[in-house]
Amino acid sequence: MVEIPPTMRAFVLHGHGGFDQLRLHHDWPTPSPKPGEVLIRVQACGLNNTDINTRTGWYSKTVTDGTTGGAFEGDQDADGGWDGGIEFPRIQGGDPVGIVVAAGEGADSSLIGRRVLVDTVLRDWDNPQDYASTTYLGSGCDGGFADYMTIDMRNVHPIDTEHSSAELATFAISYSTAENMLNRASVGPDDVVLIPGASGGVGSALVQLAKRRGAKTVAMASPDKHSEVARLGPTALLPREVDDLAAALSTSIGCDTVTVAADIVGGDQFPALIDVLERGGRYTCSGAIAGPIVELDLRTMYLRDLTFHGCTIFEPKVFPDLVRYVEAGEIVPMLAATYPLEDLHDAQSAFVEKRHTGNIVVTME
Repeated sequence: MVEIPPTMRAFVLHGHGGFDQLRLHHDWPTPSPKPGEVLIRVQACGLNNTDINTRTGWYSKTVTDGTTGGAFEGDQDADGGWDGGIEFPRIQGGDPVGIVVAAGEGADSSLIGRRVLVDTVLRDWDNPQDYASTTYLGSGCDGGFADYMTIDMRNVHPIDTEHSSAELATFAISYSTAENMLNRASVGPDDVVLIPGASGGVGSALVQLAKRRGAKTVAMASPDKHSEVARLGPTALLPREVDDLAAALSTSIGCDTVTVAADIVGGDQFPALIDVLERGGRYTCSGAIAGPIVELDLRTMYLRDLTFHGCTIFEPKVFPDLVRYVEAGEIVPMLAATYPLEDLHDAQSAFVEKRHTGNIVVTME
C-alpha cells in the first residue's frame, strides 16, 4: 500500500495575469479520489499554449493580440478560460503522465500501479458526444502541475512503452489536437497538407500524423529549426515566412496549391494560407498564437468552395487511437527540454520564446 501524504507541491493559478498569479505551494491539500475516480502520482506534465492563454486570459474576446505570455489589460474573468470563465484557484496542466496509486469507490482497482496517460477532454460519460457538456483538464478541474491529481477512471489510459514519462508527457494535448484537426478535414493519402508552425508541439504532431495517413506534408518553420523538423520526414520544408507562398510551393512540391491547410498560427499569414488552397480545399484550425483577428475575403471562400473546420473537442476514439500509435512506434515524442516543477515560470518563459522544437515538460521526480 502506497502511503499518500496529506499535502503536496502544487503550482496554483490564483487569477488571470502574469507570473505573480501562478504560485508554488508546498502544502497544498492532496486530493482524494471520489467515486469512479483514481488518484495519480504525477511524474511529468507537458506545457501547452492553453496553459499560457488561460493564465493570461487570452481567450477573452477583450484580447485581440497574439499570445505573448504577459498579462493583458481589461477584465477577462467572464471568458478568459478555454471554455469560458474559470474558477480560481486552479491547478493547470493538461498533459500529465504518472502512476495510479489509489482508486475511489467503484473505480477499477486494477489500474493501481499502472503508468497512464490522461485524456484531457472531460465528458458527460452518459452522453460522451455532447460537446456542450465537456470541459477540460487544467481548466474545468485541477490538472497535472502538482505531485498528485484525481481524474475519472474513464479518462485514464494505461500505456506500455519504453518511452520515459517526460517523453510521454509531450503527447496528450498536442497530438490529440493534431489528430482531431486531421480527422475533421478527412485527411488521407491523396492530400497535400500545409503546416505552419511545424516546429511546435501541435505542428510537429501534424507532420507525423498526416504522414502516417499517407499524405504529403509541407512544413513551415524557422530555418534554424529545419534540421530538427526534417527528422520527422516532411515532404518539403519552407521558411516560416515567405514572400510568395504559391511560388515556394511550386518550387518545393511542383504545385502551387495544397488540399489542406492545418493552422495553429493565424495572424498576418492567414490570407496567404487561404490563397494557396485548391478549389474544394479545407482549412482546419485549432489555434491562433500569432493573432486571432484575421482578414478573410468571403469571395475566396465561397467562389472556391472552401471548407473551414474549427477544432477543439475531439471524438472519444481519438485518445485510445493515439495510445495505440505510440505503443506501435508509429509516432515519436519530440521532447525539447525538461524543467523541475519548481521552475515552471522558467519553463513557461522558454515556451513563449518559441526557440524550441517539440514540447517542453516539467518533471516531479
